[in-house]
Amino acid sequence: MDARLRTVGLIREFGGRRVVDGVDLSVAAGQVTCLLGPSGCGKSTTLRIIAGVDRQDSGEVWLNGELVSGGEVHVPPEARGVGLMFQDFALFPHLTVAQNIGFGLRRDAVSAARVEELLKRVDLAGYDEKHPHQLSGGEQQRVALARALAPRPKVMLMDEPFSGLDNRLRDGIRDATLSVLKEAGTAVLLVTHEPDEAMRMADEIALMRAGRIVQKAAPYNIYNTPADPAAAAFFSDTNVLQGVVHGALTETPFGQFLAPGLPEGTTVDIVFRPQHVRIDFDRDGRGPRPTAAEGAPARGTVQRSRFMGKESLVEFLMADGETKVTATVPAVFLPKPETVMWLSIRRDRCFVFPQRQ
Repeated sequence: MDARLRTVGLIREFGGRRVVDGVDLSVAAGQVTCLLGPSGCGKSTTLRIIAGVDRQDSGEVWLNGELVSGGEVHVPPEARGVGLMFQDFALFPHLTVAQNIGFGLRRDAVSAARVEELLKRVDLAGYDEKHPHQLSGGEQQRVALARALAPRPKVMLMDEPFSGLDNRLRDGIRDATLSVLKEAGTAVLLVTHEPDEAMRMADEIALMRAGRIVQKAAPYNIYNTPADPAAAAFFSDTNVLQGVVHGALTETPFGQFLAPGLPEGTTVDIVFRPQHVRIDFDRDGRGPRPTAAEGAPARGTVQRSRFMGKESLVEFLMADGETKVTATVPAVFLPKPETVMWLSIRRDRCFVFPQRQ
């Protein structure tokens, strides 16, 4: 698909520090790409460069097939034809809902009809004469969405637009917003630091760290084939075993792991998530044996257990007295400290990474 939005090699420095470091992005019509990463990694700076309110030191921004920033070209923000949504909504308090949505449109019958159409689309029909202070946070967010959509932008830039909403409302508002944007065929670039939000909304996730895109993939792929230990840990808690490669194998308390292609003597991190740990009460013939894919069982002693609402979290100290492993179990499971259990992990749910020097 042709890209509505494309960036090529964006670089931005502040005080000698490279905040955006060679960012390449591409977003097609009707596609939602989430630029995901921790605070300070360069996400919002990238968005501001695309919007035109900041200017890169090098690289290019293309919108709808036209160069809008790069070299001697720099189209001002108001001429780029992109929609913008931010965390604080930025509604004008002295204007009505209808006036906020229609701000920037011509004052004619066509614009008035467009405002009424958007009010219905965001489920705010009849709210035209209300003012922002009379609305809930969720309603204000929908007004901000309608205002951003009013000029029919082909590209929507969203910077943490849902982070100010109550948790109870957030999922519903996100889903409604996504539905409206998909219906309009808008290309969406959403900046967020929340993995759950990215997994829920994105067609593609661009994981950003220290100014760089470290991995781009569909949510399923980026979760199940992380680029490195930090990428795996960004989406959930992880356990990490350390080992050394000998003959393409690494020895651990859970048996051997394959480490193909890694040189002899390489130190590796074996990463797996708590939900992929299997727990048995004994290994004396009474409990079911792990399958070959689950490897060898390892003895662990419960250190503590906690009920987290939807699941229970159990922390173990392994037999070597140093390795710690955390497991999650659905519903209530609270074994007492010092209880001995046997743990195994599925090989297809483990990631083997060479340690960085």
